Amino acid sequence: MTASDPPADDRLVPRTVLAWGLAGLIPFLGLPLLAVSIPALSGWSDQALGLYAAVILSFLGGARWGRAVSETAPDPRTIAFSMAPSVIAWGLILLPPDRSGLQLAGLAAALVLHLGWDLRSPGLPAWYPRLRLILTAGAVTGLAAGALV
Repeated sequence: MTASDPPADDRLVPRTVLAWGLAGLIPFLGLPLLAVSIPALSGWSDQALGLYAAVILSFLGGARWGRAVSETAPDPRTIAFSMAPSVIAWGLILLPPDRSGLQLAGLAAALVLHLGWDLRSPGLPAWYPRLRLILTAGAVTGLAAGALV
């Protein structure tokens, strides 16, 4: 079995997907550690963390949009809702720098809301909820740490 072969248990996250997903947690967890290690970089770290979270939210919405438009008759609600993560992220990124704690908390809340949508959505691979739980937990942990540092 190679890394690209499907797992025998359809609830197991494919190794390649899991590896890239976990790699995507590096900025979420590394930036707050950087802020603690080098306090002079705290403001920059918060900004970088917020921007990264906004990119990830947009990515999740884009993945949903792409899945929806691949159907013969896309559900208009899914198309509309898949745009929400990008708009919410953009709005939060526009908050002034002195509101970085609110920004990071809002981005964490948006990731949790998207997770709820993913967990209730039919038709996704059986392993997807497990992946999203792991990645959302890591992202929210990093955003919470960033908001508190």
